[in-house]
Parts: sequence; structure tokens; C-alpha cells
Amino acid sequence: MSAGGAEPGPALAAVMARVAVTAESVGPRFPLYADPADGRWTTTGRGSWTGGFWAGLLWLRARYTGDAADRRAAAACTARLEPWAGADTATRGLIFWYGTAPAGDDAQATELQGLAARAVLSAYDHELGLVPWGDALGGPRLLARVDGVPGTVPLLAGAGPQGAAAAAAHLNRHLELCLRASPGAPAPALSFDAVAGWQPRADPPPGWSRGRAWLLLAVADALLRPDLARPGPAAARLDAAAELLAAELLAAGGESPAGGLVPVAEAGRPDGPLDTSAAAITAVALLKLARVPGPRAAGYAYRAEATLRRLAERHVTGPDSGRPPGMLLDGCYDAGKGLAVRHELVWGDFFLALGLAAVHGVVDITRV
Repeated sequence: MSAGGAEPGPALAAVMARVAVTAESVGPRFPLYADPADGRWTTTGRGSWTGGFWAGLLWLRARYTGDAADRRAAAACTARLEPWAGADTATRGLIFWYGTAPAGDDAQATELQGLAARAVLSAYDHELGLVPWGDALGGPRLLARVDGVPGTVPLLAGAGPQGAAAAAAHLNRHLELCLRASPGAPAPALSFDAVAGWQPRADPPPGWSRGRAWLLLAVADALLRPDLARPGPAAARLDAAAELLAAELLAAGGESPAGGLVPVAEAGRPDGPLDTSAAAITAVALLKLARVPGPRAAGYAYRAEATLRRLAERHVTGPDSGRPPGMLLDGCYDAGKGLAVRHELVWGDFFLALGLAAVHGVVDITRV
């Protein structure tokens, strides 16, 4: 669908204005997804696994405007994430990295990031070689899921030598497990059984749009850290993983089921909804990979900026759309459950804002 006609520069302004409108409407709660017709948000009281993206959006707004009041609002929101530090969930990587990294040198955000990093490190399972998914969000605890890797890698890496070792092991173990059965379509989730070992799960399904995007983002973050990508075998393995995960993306164009600029939410449902949030995550991952010296850097940058342009031109609501401007539409929370399948998603907004902010020099993408 065509939701607007903005170029990336105006799109960043529109997305930042949307953050201000959202902040006014949700108050102390955390936005989760918004109705595509009227922009009304479904919210959560504690933030769930997406709370860090809202805090991160507020920090991006503060950096964009330079306003002290915006900075105070971002700091207050970040402080409300602290109870999650003790929760048994690998999504603490998403919550605390993206909720604190955009804050730059803010002392309280830095302190909270360190607290969370130590808590996640304490959950590292040496026998499994990873931080288990955890049971704080319900379901079995001993899972390896792709959305438990991004954020967790840089968060752990900031917890000293032990943290860096755990970050590398956590990432490598997920790459091994998720790419083993089907390198072209990573298994999004596996469960551990003491007898059968690791077994793929049906939910999220193979071909889930965010599966590849989350893994690619985690690999990109690792390649940007000298403590995780030292020259030699470790860097070579990560570079090969990035090339494998990005190969189909760089070969495809447009909005094709095979992995175009904006993928379908589930590859097995080529006529199903798109997922702009997966596209935005991928664009940020590619912008990061473009900062890693190598023969593919220019291709990564081109693809990232093409994706951001596509999102801005076709999926961000404009002032004449009849809806609140600055909404990134066509995000899909869960196609299988029919949950928020063409909506504005808070994490989609965050990664679109982060990508646009990086392109326009508002943030250093290698540090967020």
C-alpha cells in the first residue's frame, strides 16, 4: 500500500513528530502497536519485551531536538525499565541495549545498562553455551530464539572479558543452531531436550521475516566490536555468516516473497501481509555492516538506503493520508495469530528512526 510520499529527510521529521504525539497519548505506559486506521495505540503497563524500543525512541527524539525536556522524558522512561533487569528472559538484550544505548553518555542509563549486563551474564548457561530464552514471558525456558540474540550481544560484551566471551559464545551457538538445518532460511526457534537435544519449533514458523533480520543485526553488532571480531577465524566466521544471511537480500529487489526490500511476514504465505518492521531492522543491520571494511560494504550501504527510502516513500503516512502523519504502517506482529498484521509497531518505528537518524548524522550507528 502507499501510505505517503515522504523522502527520508522529511520522513525523519515526521517520525520524530509522531514520537511526540505518541508520548502525549500513552503517558507513563508503553506503546506496543497502533491501529492503522486512527493511530490509537495498544499499550502495556510494564513494557514487556518492547519497552526498550519506546525508551530508545524517546532518546532518539531527545538527540534530534536537543531539548532538555525531551531528555528528561527519555530518562524517566528508561528508569521504568529497571524491574526487567531481574526477569528471566533473553529479551533483556532488546530491552536494555536499545533502551540505553541511544542515551549516549547519560550516567543513569549507563548504570542501568551495566546492571542489566551483569544480570544477563549471570543467566549464561555454560553447558548450553548460551543465555536461555527464559520463562518470564511464559512458555518453556530452554529455548534458543533469534530474538534473544540482538541487543544481548553488545550488552554482554560490555560486561568485561567474561561478558565478551559469553557474547561470542551466545551468538555463535545461535548461528550454529539456527543455520544448521536450513542456511537459507534460519530456524527462528529451537527447544532443548535432554535426550533429543535441540529441536526446531513450529512457532515462529520457518521463513519468519524477523528471523533473518534479528540474526543479521546481531552479527553486524559483533563485527563492529574488536573484542568479538578479532582478525582471524572468529572474524572470518562472522563475515561468512553476514554474507550468507544477506545474500538473498542483496540479490532481490522490490517487495517480493523471496526477500525483497519489504518482505512478507511469513515466506510460506506469499500472499500474506508484509512486515515493514523486519525491513527496518534489516536496514539498520546493513548500515552497520557497511561500516565494516570489506568488498561488500558499498553493497550493504546501497541496500540499506534503498530500504529506508522504500519505507519512507510507501509505508510512512504523510500529512494528506487521512491518518496521523509519521506512522510506519504494514508491520506484522504475528501473522499466524492474526495479531496486528498491518499495524504500526513500536520496534518498527524505532529501527526506522534509528536508520534515518544514522543516515542524517544524528547518531553514530556503530554505537547503538
